[in-house]
Amino acid sequence: MAAISREILKRRGILPSPVMATIGTRSMASWFGHVEPAAKDPILGVTEAFLADPSPDKVNVGVGAYRDDNGKPVVLECVREAERRIAGNLNMEYLPMGGSIKMIEESLKLAYGEDSELIKEKRIAAVQALSGTGACRLFADFQKRFLPDTQIYIPIPTWANHHNIWRDACVPQRTFRYYHPETKGLDFASMMDDIKNAPNGSFFLLHACAHNPTGVDPSEEQWREISYQFKVKNHFPFFDMAYQGFASGDPNRDAKAIRIFLEDGHLIGCAQSYAKNMGLYGQRVGCLSILCEDELQAVAVKSQLQQLARPMYSNPPVHGALVVSIILGDPELKSLWLKEVKGMADRIIGMRKALRENLEKLGSPLSWEHITNQIGMFCYSGMTPEQVDRLTDEFHIYMTRNGRISMAGVTTGNVGYLANAIHEVTKSS
Repeated sequence: MAAISREILKRRGILPSPVMATIGTRSMASWFGHVEPAAKDPILGVTEAFLADPSPDKVNVGVGAYRDDNGKPVVLECVREAERRIAGNLNMEYLPMGGSIKMIEESLKLAYGEDSELIKEKRIAAVQALSGTGACRLFADFQKRFLPDTQIYIPIPTWANHHNIWRDACVPQRTFRYYHPETKGLDFASMMDDIKNAPNGSFFLLHACAHNPTGVDPSEEQWREISYQFKVKNHFPFFDMAYQGFASGDPNRDAKAIRIFLEDGHLIGCAQSYAKNMGLYGQRVGCLSILCEDELQAVAVKSQLQQLARPMYSNPPVHGALVVSIILGDPELKSLWLKEVKGMADRIIGMRKALRENLEKLGSPLSWEHITNQIGMFCYSGMTPEQVDRLTDEFHIYMTRNGRISMAGVTTGNVGYLANAIHEVTKSS
């Protein structure tokens, strides 16, 4: 019966002949036959390997997301309360291309200061973005469209996706020295040399706090020197602020670098994210802001940012924006958030102390002072790729091969095991 049906369809011209089918198959194959599989993301690859490991002793210190002291994901109570207020009470209509006006207003106060004159003067062009990644990408596209002859200076090392973002926006990249492998701290002299030697009017990507992956930040005095040199060279600072509040537990302290540049009269760009400091990883909520000369310029810049967003994603998602605006706009909930974000920061600071103390008690011949000198989610341990491989192969401990430890994955239950494993693979160094 099936053969008869196929013959009828063929006579009616509905079923393609074998020749046409072959041509169609070849034609379709030729479109994408040259596409090779993409290289695995190094961080996501770590998580995949961890999940596939059946060992009961396995530890994942590669993931860039906060965990409680039991190693479990956390939803903040302020977020739960905001969601209770949203449920059944607010609609889910499209946001404007620029996003939630309330969320943007609260974000600007968080970054630029509660009583910022710049906000009052309406000199800041700002739009809601798809977390920090989306804010960086939107700025990179803005840079390419309106300043096509410029380039971006990116610190070495940096979050790997920074390179991808500006590359895909077709903005030429240069690098500046930042981290000193021997001291495991800031290579301030080399950084200043590179700032001085860059062509006048260059764009620089700066981590506002809790530098990823090193956890190494300039001191307040060093930031002042950097700001001064930027003024001399007429450089443009673009701050990626992914960890405000999460680094020290104090959002104002974590925004100090930005405030210094503002005091010195710079125009700046800023990418904000609520992934880490509110735990809204999957909501993809952030803000891109650009400080302009005056209100008229800010209006023009914001209109162009919205035009760039339109063909990318049309308008940003609403749920995360509602959560952020409710938390930051309600004094009681904001107070709860400040308490909870400090709790997360304090736990990580405590785990830094515990890891260092455990290594020192084991009689390690190496200095581990940098573990507590660094700040934020990540510790740049100084371990080699080969040592990291041994941690994985012999102890089922997973991290990126550059030696970056996510302190969020360290708990009171595994810190001793982690320290012992690190000691075993580094004691002969």
